[in-house]
This record gives sequence, C-alpha cells and structure tokens, in this order.
Amino acid sequence: MKKSFIYFTLLLAISTLALFIPAVPGSIHTEGINSGDVGWMLAASALVLLMTPGLAFFYGGMIDTKNIISTMLQSFIAMGVVSVLWIVVGFSLAFGDSIGGYIGNPATFFMFQHVLDGKPWSLAPTIPLVLFAFFQLKFAIIAPALITGTFAERVKFKSYIVFLVLFCLFIYAPLAHWTWHPKGFLFKLGVLDFAGGTVVHMSAGFAALIASIYLRDKSAGKEAIAPANIPFVLLGTGLLWFGWFGFNAGSAMSAGTLATSAFATTNTASAAAGLCWVLFDVVRGKKPSALGFCIGAVVGLVAITPAAGFVTIPSSLFIGTVAALISNVVVHWKSKTSLEDTLDVFPCHGVGGLVGMIMTALFANTAVNGANTTGNGLFFGETALFKVHLIGLVVVIAYVTIGSFIILKITDLFSSLQVSSEEKLVGNDLSQHGENLYPVEIRKLNEKAA
Repeated sequence: MKKSFIYFTLLLAISTLALFIPAVPGSIHTEGINSGDVGWMLAASALVLLMTPGLAFFYGGMIDTKNIISTMLQSFIAMGVVSVLWIVVGFSLAFGDSIGGYIGNPATFFMFQHVLDGKPWSLAPTIPLVLFAFFQLKFAIIAPALITGTFAERVKFKSYIVFLVLFCLFIYAPLAHWTWHPKGFLFKLGVLDFAGGTVVHMSAGFAALIASIYLRDKSAGKEAIAPANIPFVLLGTGLLWFGWFGFNAGSAMSAGTLATSAFATTNTASAAAGLCWVLFDVVRGKKPSALGFCIGAVVGLVAITPAAGFVTIPSSLFIGTVAALISNVVVHWKSKTSLEDTLDVFPCHGVGGLVGMIMTALFANTAVNGANTTGNGLFFGETALFKVHLIGLVVVIAYVTIGSFIILKITDLFSSLQVSSEEKLVGNDLSQHGENLYPVEIRKLNEKAA
C-alpha cells in the first residue's frame, strides 16, 4: 500500500509539473512539411500502436486460462507506462542531443519541450517533429511488451512495472540512440536497421533469454502449456501483420516508393515464413497447425524488420523462409533444455532479429535505397557492411544481456520478481488482479471464503 501511494504521488507530481512547462513556447514549424507524408505517418503511427493489442491477443491465446488477463494486461499497461515515460524523458534519451554517440541529453526534450514547435527530425524532414516523436513512441511501447511472453505466469505485476521502466530507460533508449540518431555510434559505424531488428526485437529477445535463465526454478519441472484460445492467437497474428505495415513501411518516414517497397517485402517475408513453418512441421511428422502458421508468420515479420527498406522482394522471400527454419529449430532445441521461456520470445524475436540483421548485411542493395544504404551486402561482393554488422551484433548482444541481468537483479531487490507457488497455482489473473476469465469462479471462491 505504501509503495502504491508513492507511485500515485509520483505520477501526480509529474502531471502537476507538466502544467508549468509551456506546450508551445514559439510558433509551430511548417516549412517543408508535406501533407501527404503527414497523413501516411499518422496512419502508420496508429498501425504500430495496434500491434500492442495484437500482441496481447497473440500471447493471451497461447497461455493457460488462469493467466490470460494478466498476460494481456502486461501489453496494455505498457501503452500507459511507456507513453508517460516517453513524454517525460524517454524521447530525450533516445533522440535528444547526442552525448558521445551513446545517449541523448535528457534535457533536450524534457516534458516534450520544443517538440511541438521544433524543427523536423533530420531524417524525417517532411513531417512535424511531434509526429516523428509519437511514431517512435509506438516502437518503445512494443519492445518491452514482447518480453512478457517470457514473464507470463511467473512475474508479479508491480515487479513487471519496475522492470518495464528500467528497460525503457537503460536498454531501449540507448539502443535507439546508437542505431537511429545520426550521431549514434552504430549509425555512424554504418549499421543498417530499417525498423528495429536490434532496437526492438533483439533487445526484447535477448532480454527474454536472460530472464528465462534468471527466473528458472531448478527445483520444479517444466510445465507444458496448452494454448487456451487458438482463435485469440489467430486474431493477434492478424492484428500484428496488419500493424506491421506501419512498423516497416512507416519507417520510410514518407509516403513514397521506399515505403511501398518496405510494405511489399514485409508481406512477402511473413507469408513465406508462415508457410515454411507449417511445411517444416509436417516434414518432421507434425500436423499443420494454426499455431504453427501464426508463429512462423510473426518470425517472418521480425526477420524482415531490419531489412525491409534495404532489400528486394525476392530477397525478402528468402529471408522469411530461412528465418522460419532457424527459429523452428531453436524452438525445438529450447524445448529440450531447462530454459523457461514460456512463449518462445528468444527463439522468435531474439533469433529472428539476429537472422534479419545478418540477412540485411547479406542482401542490402543500394538500388533499393541508395540514399540510406551504407553499401551493398555480401551477396553482391562487398564485405564492409557484413563486417560492420558482425561488430554491431556483438555489441548489442553483450549490452542487452549484461544490462538485462543487472535490471532483473535491481528489480528483484526492489520488488520480488516471482510469484509464490500458491499464487502460481491459482493463476496471476486472480492473485495479481482479482479478476478471472470466468467470473463465476471468483464468486464461488468468495462464497467459500465467507
């Protein structure tokens, strides 16, 4: 109760502080703004936000019935927490004035100062800065939400909130600055990440790997989870696929041929990966399943994310297929280990993002995006981009794994991460939120208690 009072007081103080910061200290910048680009980027921003509810259904359908609400809420609460955090300091840390190429100055856009009236972002010159900021916010929301597939069933809600805040401030924001800020050191090195292979998917995937190791209970055996609602998974996949067009095509930052190309490669890779996953399952003696196609389709979307604006459509077909094969093998391998990555976040997002970054270094083509491509990929006989990507991947993996372990440790010290065995037995829906997929069951429990 005391901690809740502290959180409430903190939120109230932030809200009050915002009243004393002028929202529009000067005239709004309109020079060079293109209405067509603004319209597309508004739509793209909405599409990306839709991905988070899609993720909630995707994960919620895979989990046990007693944890559906808690699992879905973890995605939805991210929309609230990260939105506030982004306004206060998150955008500044990711895209503020660079400090050595490693982090943004937290004072640059503190409380969104100079965002409404600021000059457009240098890499998005035809849309208002505030639109760029909110487009990027949607990426910041879904990155930590992806990790909830590992946390499902096992983590206390308040501890998840603490982790969420720390992850956004100390993992996501620095990675976004390194990769997408013109003065970020990975950007200057020449690393190509069109829409978040490292920043979003590898950060979430490798954080999930560390969390699965950290939360592993060696005294208890691994429990097989029967998906509670496959139609939820199908619905979530559809929303993710639909929203991903904003995720990737929107990263072109304008309504032009590059956005169109990214749109096409996104759909192609996802389709190929979904089919490949199902066919590979059949080859291995399994039945073609809705769950398999959905997981494969998402893996394809993950893998094409860093490459979407740099590769041709035939290349995207290959990328989706290879990513599905590799992730499927890793999922099978993981099932034989003691790792408790409940919903396979690491094999799908960590490995999928890693494969996508390597494929970008193989198939990037200056004919697709000569203005922003730092060179052709290895497939075209050039080695520089491939070497740069290997360096970038080592740096990102090391930073995320070490940083995630530290954040988990700090969170655990501040607020115990894991639910008790009794809470796990009744499920997080009831133990953490006092809710249940079937309300009649709560009434029965209350009647028994009375």
